Amino acid sequence: MTTIETDALWAGIDDQRARTAALLEGLTPEQWEHPSLCDGWTVRHVAAHLTGQQQRVRDALRFISRHPRILRSRSLNAFIHDAVVLQAQALSTEQIVAEIRNGIGSRRHNPGLTPLETLTDILVHSQDIAIPLDLDLPMRPSLSALAATRRWDTRNTWLATVNHQLPLDPYQLRATDTDWSRGHGPDITGPIGAILLLLTGRTAALDHLAGQGADALRNTVTRSA
Repeated sequence: MTTIETDALWAGIDDQRARTAALLEGLTPEQWEHPSLCDGWTVRHVAAHLTGQQQRVRDALRFISRHPRILRSRSLNAFIHDAVVLQAQALSTEQIVAEIRNGIGSRRHNPGLTPLETLTDILVHSQDIAIPLDLDLPMRPSLSALAATRRWDTRNTWLATVNHQLPLDPYQLRATDTDWSRGHGPDITGPIGAILLLLTGRTAALDHLAGQGADALRNTVTRSA
């Protein structure tokens, strides 16, 4: 990635952080406690999770030292869930919004990850908040395409284990709002933002996708529900 591309990536992250913070600032107490697209997480939980995009190793160790029981979490996903619950309890909604805003301008990302994971996190989790509340929080197609490419390329690695896995390999995913396609097979077509959500296991994205592949995947999801 060139310097110009890196600058554009972080500018996009900052823009999505700013707009997510602005949306959160306008929520009612009831909306903060509304279920998100993440199973078992409220809007408050997802927002609290977004305050942890810039953790250093010493930050993680300090958190564990304050909450040693978290080491009993049975899996990576359980650890993340338990940490989010603790963070959501520790911060007021005003503090959560402030923490997300404080990340604007920073280029630090969590250890073992890349800026592309930071991008994916803020894009997808902003939709986890907005969609169930029937609020509009657009994602730039160019940024969604970057994140979707990263999700596709890492779909068989440990990075994918934090998401619900949908059987996407038999299909071709093709965006209708930007030049992006991956895979072979029956078409799943639609906005790149919806494809990104599908790649991260959000079945709600199927409402915005079309094609024979989308119909087949819908049937698969319905049968397994």
